[in-house]
Amino acid sequence: MGKPTGFMEFEREVPIDNGPLLRIAHWQEFSIPLTEEKLQQQGARCMDCGIPFCHTGKIISGMAAGCPVNNLIPEWNDLVYRGQWREALDRLHKTNNFPEFTGRVCPAPCEGSCTVGLNGSPVTIKNIEKSIIDRGFAEGWVVPNPPKTRTGKKVAVVGSGPSGLAAAAQLNQAGHTVTVYERADRPGGLLMYGIPNMKLDKKYVQRRVELLAAEGVTFVTGTEIGKDLPASKLKEENDAVVLCGGATLGRDLKIEGRELKGIHLAMEFLSKNTKSLLDSGHQDGAFISAEGKHVVVIGGGDTGTDCVGTSIRHKCASVTQFEIMPKPPEKRQPNNPWPEWPKVLKVDYGQEEAAAVQGEDPRKYMISTKKFVGDENGHVKELHTVLIEWKKDDQGRFVPVEVPGSEQVYPAQLVLLAMGFLGPENPVLEQLGVERDERSNAKAAYGRFATNVEGVFAAGDMRRGQSLVVWAINEGREAAREVDRYLMGSSNLP
Repeated sequence: MGKPTGFMEFEREVPIDNGPLLRIAHWQEFSIPLTEEKLQQQGARCMDCGIPFCHTGKIISGMAAGCPVNNLIPEWNDLVYRGQWREALDRLHKTNNFPEFTGRVCPAPCEGSCTVGLNGSPVTIKNIEKSIIDRGFAEGWVVPNPPKTRTGKKVAVVGSGPSGLAAAAQLNQAGHTVTVYERADRPGGLLMYGIPNMKLDKKYVQRRVELLAAEGVTFVTGTEIGKDLPASKLKEENDAVVLCGGATLGRDLKIEGRELKGIHLAMEFLSKNTKSLLDSGHQDGAFISAEGKHVVVIGGGDTGTDCVGTSIRHKCASVTQFEIMPKPPEKRQPNNPWPEWPKVLKVDYGQEEAAAVQGEDPRKYMISTKKFVGDENGHVKELHTVLIEWKKDDQGRFVPVEVPGSEQVYPAQLVLLAMGFLGPENPVLEQLGVERDERSNAKAAYGRFATNVEGVFAAGDMRRGQSLVVWAINEGREAAREVDRYLMGSSNLP
């Protein structure tokens, strides 16, 4: 597993990013890859730790610990160290259909559970993963691999996000005839329109879609099941249906003034921006522009960060990000031990860019918006806020309590709501009669993925709720195995 003394000889080193003021002038990815020698040194830092927690993929204290797709991380770290890149790619593809996605957008819970991180800096697992797959494509090692035989069984996959693509890839490899339905005009779901181009260049999504198509997967875009095509017809024409429509119903903020113009859900802002970029390089004007506006992003997380980075690239007048939770600590706390995900303060690309332009971190913590106020044209012009403290109520639950005298007014001509997602919005669930769980997701037990409707399965965010891309890939793969078992009586899928 790497060089036995590598973690003592080499320091953690990650790719250098183009400076914030340089990269905000474009919409391209901005990391500068490490040299092969540097990557081998980073692979050498993977120690022979006996029980590697990096690939466990468990939920500990409500957060992912280790890799949810159970990547064979120590093995391909060792192979990179030894210069055996082709073999490293083979090991990587054994567990992950799309390492070019996770190597770019995954928050790397594997690194949070790395043994080297117990007393030092963890191995750069995410960057090594990205480097392996990027080299694989560059060398021509990643080519279409269609199945040698077909089973005669037909499967419909609803949704082409990470879970849908993973399910389709696996089911196609098993020999089934797979059709993927996507309501947007391009396949990719969250990967295509939910994540900005500078974070995940869409050429990589399109490349993988084209590879799947060359292997025999059929993509039908611009078709929403339950609206453009009845769900009943889909079920009649296929031997099985896999629902991977995501949890796309955004959490709203129903307070005074919500009806004002200029207040949008984050995904509306992000998806229109990417579509306009891909369609016309923003020349069609078919997006929500932050140019010259004071922008307030309500909500943290990756989506909030993406809104900040996108607004900065639009040349907004200012951007402020509200978070209702306290500011995280700089280091792990005693109640957040390894191998849990480290709940510490992170400065992501969007905050770094905003700080470079504005001179300070855009985030405001423990703040709550009380109302929106508009101008004479019905357009939002300001937010009225109050600071809060988290205190225990009579039942011992932590609740937000307003701090007297902390009221403040923030100017805003654009407000973006990035407060997470409530569950699926796709009408296919109602039309098929699929039961929902207490959080409104499709009810299907993890490990079986079968709904209450015969031949209908559910996976990804539509089943588990808002989560990580890597969990979606995990669920798509595992659901595919259960569908294959349902169709054939047994399955050889991993």
